[in-house]
Amino acid sequence: MSQQPLDDRNRIAALRLARTPRLGPATYLKLLRRFGSPADALNALPDLVRQKRLRPFSTPSEGAAETELEALACSGDALYLLGDSDYPEALSLIPDPPIALIARGRCDLLERPACAIVGSRNASAAGARQARDLARALASHDVVTVSGLARGIDGAAHRGALETGTIAAVAGGADIIYPPEHAELQQAIAEQGLVISEQALGTRPVARDFPRRNRIISGLSLATLVVEAALQSGSLITARLAGEQGREVMALPGSPLDPRARGTNRLLRDGAHLVETADDILDILKSCRLTPQGLSEQDQGALFPGPDDDAPEFDLPDPLAHNSADGAGLQAMLSMAPVSVDELARQTGRPLGEVQAELLELELQGEIDVTAGGLVQRNADG
Repeated sequence: MSQQPLDDRNRIAALRLARTPRLGPATYLKLLRRFGSPADALNALPDLVRQKRLRPFSTPSEGAAETELEALACSGDALYLLGDSDYPEALSLIPDPPIALIARGRCDLLERPACAIVGSRNASAAGARQARDLARALASHDVVTVSGLARGIDGAAHRGALETGTIAAVAGGADIIYPPEHAELQQAIAEQGLVISEQALGTRPVARDFPRRNRIISGLSLATLVVEAALQSGSLITARLAGEQGREVMALPGSPLDPRARGTNRLLRDGAHLVETADDILDILKSCRLTPQGLSEQDQGALFPGPDDDAPEFDLPDPLAHNSADGAGLQAMLSMAPVSVDELARQTGRPLGEVQAELLELELQGEIDVTAGGLVQRNADG
């Protein structure tokens, strides 16, 4: 999509909306569709909240946004805002792209084809070697490796691609070192590759930030490769998100006697591509195409088409309303019988991206189980 660059007024407004609690990407895109620009959307938000009798949003001040922009200018980090002309195309096409993305390092890597490599934190020596070797081989073909800078497979993949450039998506601020033992690696990636985050600088990660980080890993990539993963693994969340984003999912087969292979073997049973070599991965990447996911035909157009007098009435969901439009209502609809995410979106009348975000929170809390095939059910222990 070709977009015009945002001026300073709209950049500040977009950043204020990005830092507004309870206002996620789906609501942000609705606001833009209705009001035409971040600044106009921000100005209209108080009246809209009053009309809908919703709890007001705590939007940061203009001064707070300017302070963050000044801090980014001092640190030399780049800021990408959803709808701006330079926002990464692959990420813009997922159902819930980050409104703001901070990048530290080589931003040119965002313009190259990318493949995610993720896996177990408790990696085997063989698995770590495979991840490192595959990342190095992909780098020789100008493919960027994206991962989450976690222990185990993630770290090995980053090291394999470090010389030519790798992208690390982190759960905290781009300046926060996590895990501590990856301090040197994160610094090296910031110098030779790229560290990205949707969090403001100085933000320390909490548990709920990690699954949301995973959607960025898969969203930046044409395909996601899982090297090792137990059945209850964050890597399987990344693989599921990749499938929901319309991206290819690949897995390395493993011994049925190794718990770290159960997740990858299940992915293969559920239809993931079986790969063994870098050539296998490259063959799959050649056929990959980026397509919008979770957006209506209208929303697949420009993010800033201008106000549309004929557009349907804008409806801003109340995150605190206890009905089928919030997490409590969504959870109440679930039972031990599996149901698809698409069916939940249809029954609630909510955008797919919003439903996926709610389910991620419930899954992280242990309230629900999500199968590798994307079916949702209530946790038997919940």
